[in-house]
Amino acid sequence: MEISPHAGKPAEQNILVNVPRLVTAYYSGVPDPSIPAQRVSFGTSGHRGSAFENAFNENHILAITQAICLYRKAQKFDGPLYLGFDTHALSDPAFATTMEVLAANGVEVMIAEGDEYTPTPVISYAILQYNYGRRTGLADGIVITPSHNPPDDGGFKYNPPNGGPAGTNVTNWIEAKANELLENKLQQVKRLSFDKALHVSTTYRHDYLHTYVNDLVNIIDMDAIRKSKMRIGVDPLGGAGVHYWEPIAERYHLDLTVVNKIVDPTFSFMTVDWDGQIRMDPSSPYAMQRLIEMKDHFDISFACDTDHDRHGIVTKSAGLLNPNHYLSVAISYLLQNRPGWSKAAAIGKTIVSTQLIDRIAAKLGTKLCEVPVGFKWFVEGLLDKSLCFGGEESAGASFSRLDGSVWTTDKDGFIPALLSAEMTAKMGKDPGVLYNELTKELGEPVYERMEAKATPEQKEKLKKLSASQIKHEDLAGEKIKSILTLAPGNNASFNGVKVITENGWFAARPSGTEDIYKIYAESFSGKEHVKKIIDEAQEIVNAALE
Repeated sequence: MEISPHAGKPAEQNILVNVPRLVTAYYSGVPDPSIPAQRVSFGTSGHRGSAFENAFNENHILAITQAICLYRKAQKFDGPLYLGFDTHALSDPAFATTMEVLAANGVEVMIAEGDEYTPTPVISYAILQYNYGRRTGLADGIVITPSHNPPDDGGFKYNPPNGGPAGTNVTNWIEAKANELLENKLQQVKRLSFDKALHVSTTYRHDYLHTYVNDLVNIIDMDAIRKSKMRIGVDPLGGAGVHYWEPIAERYHLDLTVVNKIVDPTFSFMTVDWDGQIRMDPSSPYAMQRLIEMKDHFDISFACDTDHDRHGIVTKSAGLLNPNHYLSVAISYLLQNRPGWSKAAAIGKTIVSTQLIDRIAAKLGTKLCEVPVGFKWFVEGLLDKSLCFGGEESAGASFSRLDGSVWTTDKDGFIPALLSAEMTAKMGKDPGVLYNELTKELGEPVYERMEAKATPEQKEKLKKLSASQIKHEDLAGEKIKSILTLAPGNNASFNGVKVITENGWFAARPSGTEDIYKIYAESFSGKEHVKKIIDEAQEIVNAALE
């Protein structure tokens, strides 16, 4: 991975997106459904793309929204649809297009008071609150966001009545129907003008902000944070939660400073990411440079990405915590400080998250549920309380309320961020110090990720690899203990392979968007050992692919 010389530096004028041109491209571009890159395609987090590349245009949103209306009708989902959007330049026009189709189809839509931006977790929360105790008339939702992607991207995702990201069976149906509508030149799409859509009897205003903020006391010990009088710094990174943090501070009497209140669709206030692009990624030390520089001004500080479903924790002791490190600390703390949680509930982690979590779960006698990459795999477990926590190595997590009941079934950046303040208040140590204490007891992992070239044919082979195709018996000087192609938590394929030894492991998966495969590796025996694991992982995978 080649690091740009501009990484971590303020964005220069010449790389800022031209918003008028981008919005013009949204309305004027006509995608060609015979070109794969211009079709509707739901990845792990909905349909994403740039209007400049004909990958996210008005036609896409017309087709996807009509497809969702048809899906709702087929499933008899006739409750309200909770609709939110973030601060990306394409989110506002996409919101208008979505409203035009939903209103024409007679869907009851709940939009924010004052046309406020609405974070992903707040939509999930609203769906679950409405559906509690209901069996019919169920609500669902749409969030218009490309998450932390660059400023010229748009994104669109659907959350069914379980409140979480739609599963593959749902997105495959919507994707196929949307592409069919595109191919038929949108003839079946119903539509009103935006002004009419805002004023029809099926459009309602909903107080997303205060409903969510007032309930935080039931998942985080806000009294402990308040009594500690700690100084908290927050950078919303110009995202959908930008107007949530001050009401949180006022409601719970916290000494909390929002260090950046700017909403700017060019995101010109950002420091650029590793590749020289603007990306609102709270787990990137390059994108988080400004908050890292302020770490000594606060007892704890944190940021969330553009739709506020990811978190980044900055400590006085260690600066920005690696997402795997913070996940480990959060899990260890929660399991010992949530007496209302069921002892039978398991910890959910992805197949490429740190094995330190496995060691914590074993030490505390808690079940572990290891699933493929993608938060959708945690949804049902969080909903039925068989999981008390679901977390990804990419800084996404949600967990149960204080009484063990469900909070959200989508990633929530607010609650892991506030949890870092709770644990600092109650433990008298920040999460960086707590992580060091954990590793002294359970071992210190070194985690690396790299990418390697792969043809489309090789990527398909990697997806279908079986354990018997791995002929090696050793990895980096240790006996191979197990080879996985199915996630142990649910026996679902993770489209790759994971090879495990006593003190290390690697996993290889093909990228869904580029001609590369990704290798994730970890060692409890130091940097040299993890480097050996990665080198030998490439050999093992290449031999299997040949």
